[in-house]
Amino acid sequence: MQTSALWLLRLFGWSVELVPPPVQKCVVIFYPHTSNWDFVIGMVTRAAIWLPVRFAAKDTLFRWPFGGIFRWLGGIPVNRRERTGLTARLVREFAQRKRFYLAITPEGTRSRTDGWKSGFYHLALEAKVPLALAYIDYPHRRIGIGGYLELTGDETVDLDALRRFYAGKTGKRPEHQGEIRFVR
Repeated sequence: MQTSALWLLRLFGWSVELVPPPVQKCVVIFYPHTSNWDFVIGMVTRAAIWLPVRFAAKDTLFRWPFGGIFRWLGGIPVNRRERTGLTARLVREFAQRKRFYLAITPEGTRSRTDGWKSGFYHLALEAKVPLALAYIDYPHRRIGIGGYLELTGDETVDLDALRRFYAGKTGKRPEHQGEIRFVR
């Protein structure tokens, strides 16, 4: 499976970067997320790097007829319309598991936003895990995990580090990329 996935990515001109994880648990932030193709390419990449990454996605994707498939792929439904205590549940999940990688798109949508939602940040701080910095860069046809960030708890410092890492990485629809700053 791993070899087939790498072959498929290369066939379409993509290269994969993977800085090996320094720990067995982390919140994987995937930016920029501007197209449905991000998910498809991301799933093939997950198979290519052989990292058991689960992902958070809007709960409407988990309805019939595709709900079972998304769960089988490692999806965790997120109700974006109301507070459900998801962060606390995921913090417990991190505490209970020996190995847990959870991917989240910080914008929370493929559409243009004014900035990032801060849930991933608070989750990583509360779970005491680093961020894995995953990206997709369409002009250069690169995807992967390019580094890790131990959060300081100082949003200004941490967001500056994220801006530096993601500078120059462009989504399929650049006009949909939101600014790297928190919007509540």
